[in-house]
Amino acid sequence: MNHNRIVCLDLEMCCWNQDGVGTTGEIIEVGLAEVDVLKGEIVKRAQYYVKPETDEVSLFCSELTGITPRKIEKQGRPLEAVIQSMIKNFGGANKIYASWGRDDLILQKECEQKGIAMPFKEFINLATLYRVQNRVKDKRVGHREAQEKAGIDWEGRQHSGYVDAYNLAKLALTML
Repeated sequence: MNHNRIVCLDLEMCCWNQDGVGTTGEIIEVGLAEVDVLKGEIVKRAQYYVKPETDEVSLFCSELTGITPRKIEKQGRPLEAVIQSMIKNFGGANKIYASWGRDDLILQKECEQKGIAMPFKEFINLATLYRVQNRVKDKRVGHREAQEKAGIDWEGRQHSGYVDAYNLAKLALTML
């Protein structure tokens, strides 16, 4: 296990907003940013688009994430191929992955549904770690809010897996 490297993960899923209620479906983007904890720097980034098997990218989802059906059609690959690329380029079970919230459970559920092995075993929920470190008991703190409270500028469009993973990596470097 390489404890000096943490791979920050952010997922975007098909999403809908019906009568003010948000729902999500299959994964359509995986954003990754790897940090070297000893050097204190981001050493690698990647973005993978995933072609959903049953869901479609809604207009609401495109407006929220910037991911269009055309982008998925042109650049999307099956989740299994994306997982293979993640393992090849970032390492699988020998790396610790982290996200803001439980993206690991979302990925695990979809992997199980599609008969794909989970690409990692070790996981850190940075939202929980943030709440513990900052003694926040009674409320949920969003990733962007936590980053801004830490004095770290947000870069790029929120709800892009690639951008969110990069920003999370910047925050993770102050937490780990």
